[in-house]
This record gives sequence, C-alpha cells and structure tokens, in this order.
Amino acid sequence: MLDQLSGDSHIEVITTLPNRYSSFNREALELESHPKLTVNRISLSTHNSGMLDQSRAFLGYAAEVVRLSKGKDYDLVFATSSRLMTAILGAYVSKRRKSKLYLDIRDIFVDTIRDVLPKKARWFISPVFSILEGWVIRSAVGINLVSAGFLPYFRERYSKKKFFIFTNGIDDEFIGHQASENLISKSNLLNIVYAGNIGEGQGLHSIIPELARRFSDRMHFKIIGDGGRRSQLASAVKSLGCSNVEILPPVNRNELIEIYQKADVLFLHLNDYAAFRKVLPSKIFEYGALGKPIWAGVAGYAAEFIKENLNNSAVFMPCDVEEAHKSFDNLELATRPRDDFVEKFSRAKIMKNLAANIISFADKDDCTI
Repeated sequence: MLDQLSGDSHIEVITTLPNRYSSFNREALELESHPKLTVNRISLSTHNSGMLDQSRAFLGYAAEVVRLSKGKDYDLVFATSSRLMTAILGAYVSKRRKSKLYLDIRDIFVDTIRDVLPKKARWFISPVFSILEGWVIRSAVGINLVSAGFLPYFRERYSKKKFFIFTNGIDDEFIGHQASENLISKSNLLNIVYAGNIGEGQGLHSIIPELARRFSDRMHFKIIGDGGRRSQLASAVKSLGCSNVEILPPVNRNELIEIYQKADVLFLHLNDYAAFRKVLPSKIFEYGALGKPIWAGVAGYAAEFIKENLNNSAVFMPCDVEEAHKSFDNLELATRPRDDFVEKFSRAKIMKNLAANIISFADKDDCTI
C-alpha cells in the first residue's frame, strides 16, 4: 500500500505483538516509525485460546487502541476482522474520529456462534451480535469479503451495500519454495502433515484418531500447532493406542516450509458446522503453492474452490471417516507444481489490488489511514 500513497499520506497500524499461542512467541518491536508508516504493537495477556482468555486479551487490546487513536485525525479506518469484535472496535474508532470505515471480513461471527455455543447461550447472544453486525456493516463505506461463500449471507441482509472479493493469497516465501516434480514412494509410511490451529473449528479430534487407527500400517500423521482442542486430540489418540500420530508445538515459518517440503500429503480439516461451509481457509493457499497432494475434509465453498483450482486433491465431508478413507485413493502420490494457481493467487498481487480499493475510498492525496 505504501508505494500507492501520494502526497503526505500516512498509515498508522495498531496491532498486537505475536500472541496466537501461549506455547509459541516471536519477538517484534512495540513501535516502528517510518516516513509514511507507524506501527504500534500492543502486548496482550497470555491466553490458551479459550473464550474467556481471548475475551480478556481483546478487552486489553481495545483499551489500548482507543488510547492510541485518541485525538488522531484519520481519513479512513481499516479494520480486518475474523471475529466481529474487531470490526466493532474499528467502527467505534471511526465514529469517534469522524472518519470513513473500510472492513475486511474474514468470518461470519454470528453464524459461527450459532453453531459453536450451547443453545441457551445462543438464545441471548446471537440476537445481540446480529444487531451489532448490522450496525458495523451499515457503518462501512467499503467491505471486502475473503470468501465468495460469504456473499449470499451478506447480500440477503445488506442488499444496499457493495461487497468486494479479495481472497487470501500465497506469500512470497511459499512461492519461492515450490517443490520440483517427483513421485512419492509407496514403500515407506506416508508422511501426512497438518499445520495450524488445533481448535473446535478444525475438529481434528473428531477425525485424526480414527484415521490414524485405520491407516496405522500406511501413514504417519504429523500435527503441528496449538489450540483449545490440542489436549482432547492427544487424549483421543492415546485412547485408541495410535503410535503413528505426532503432535508438535508451533514452529516458525522457515521450519514450517521445511516440514511441508518433506511431507508426502498435506491434510486440512474443518469441523462439521454449517457456518464453515461458507469459509475459505487461508491454509489452502500455502498448501496449494507447494505442489503436494492435498487431503481435505471440507464442505461448501471451500470444497468447490479446491475442486476447481487445485489438481491432485481429495475432498471428503468433514468428520466422515469412511469417506475420508475412500477419498484418499483419489490422490496421485506425486508432487507437481501448480504454476497457474500460484500465478493467480499471489498474495502480493491480491493485496496490491485490495490496497488500491481501500485508498480509493479515502479520496485524498494526503490521507491518513
């Protein structure tokens, strides 16, 4: 975005220090100042991905955002939100500063809580967040959706709003590490790799233990990450006596790429919730860039996207062990570069177009974002 700004324009980023997992931290500066960019990183309380932990961490973040933005003269506030509260915070800041609001929506929070929360909690919480969602969406001058699967939901409720689709993309690090074409040996245990969050949304505890048991003489599962369901996954694996599952802590990106390159098959899974039939996991893009076979338990738009854009992939219904078992035979055990996919979904290209879209709403030569 910086190279697209003109005049005395300036961007202030208010984000957090790396904090996704209590078991994995990376060092970063709390304050960075550049000619057209200022980055403030807020330190959050340690959390273990539980709802109370995350709520406490968000409240601390929100208080700091309000403090740091006090008295600032923004032309546009950009808020990227996988959970609705970040979008609400962005809308609140834009109202206080009398500026425009541009939203980047990465999840439908109201849909997700209807699936995840107990019925009694949904009865109270869902209507409240539906009202807040409406306020946020109507406050925005521009709205990007990272998944085309979100469009029907938003168009039905907010027909007067114009929505844009700029998806996630492939980072340069993954583009620069595409594997060369080669066949995978069937004589050894196949190395099946999953890397990412291990939470309720991924539902690994509902699929990995039984798959590992069925493929005990054929596959070794390497699960890398952390999250609220990690201990449940480990317990389920242990209860079935599976010795072919390895659960490892999160690693940095360079280590992760090395692990991907040594994998025979990359595994992806979302839990069997209606809300997840609209999403497009960012994991698809880094997996797709590496040319490895992809074994994915997803439904809805994500399944359609994989079938349309990623050759040598096998899709099965989430949490369906029988279908997962059968679908594996559709994979060709070979690494083959996906050059067309990489060209189409380069993050640099997608983000350049998104940045131009955001700046167009600021509508000033000397804007502050």
